[in-house]
Amino acid sequence: MNTLLNIREYQPSDQEQVLQLILNIQQQEYHIPITKEDQPDLLTIDSFYQQGNGNFWVACDGDQVVGTIALLDIGNQQVALRKMFVQAEYRGKVWNTATLLLQKSISWAQQQQVTQIYLGTTLQFIAAHRFYEKHGFQEIEVTQLPASFPVMQVDKKFYQLSVTLDS
Repeated sequence: MNTLLNIREYQPSDQEQVLQLILNIQQQEYHIPITKEDQPDLLTIDSFYQQGNGNFWVACDGDQVVGTIALLDIGNQQVALRKMFVQAEYRGKVWNTATLLLQKSISWAQQQQVTQIYLGTTLQFIAAHRFYEKHGFQEIEVTQLPASFPVMQVDKKFYQLSVTLDS
């Protein structure tokens, strides 16, 4: 079924759907008390993420945004993986949405000659932990993060992926 999904770069016209998708997952599904005001990056996606080695992608089923992923350029050929969210109905092997989004972001990182991808996540996102580990991310301590990595208050678990450049 995943042939129906389109993974593409974020466009400003996607903003409202991206906001609704992310806030719904955070607030309703995981009961994290976070608002759009707590995440000003979601109001300036193009200028915040789509700079340097960073980018932001959406997974779409027709005109509906069903998933997101972003890479934030943190300098030194390193990026932070942020805003990985997939609508509940599009999770799992039937749609493969998360894998398609992650593959797109890693491919981009390779093209940009990024050497490491770092991420932070909450302790509640246990399925996400398994997903990242299955895709080669190694758990690291917060002290192993680059100084430029933006640690979010809710993040308590951290991962790193060394990006191998395709020949």
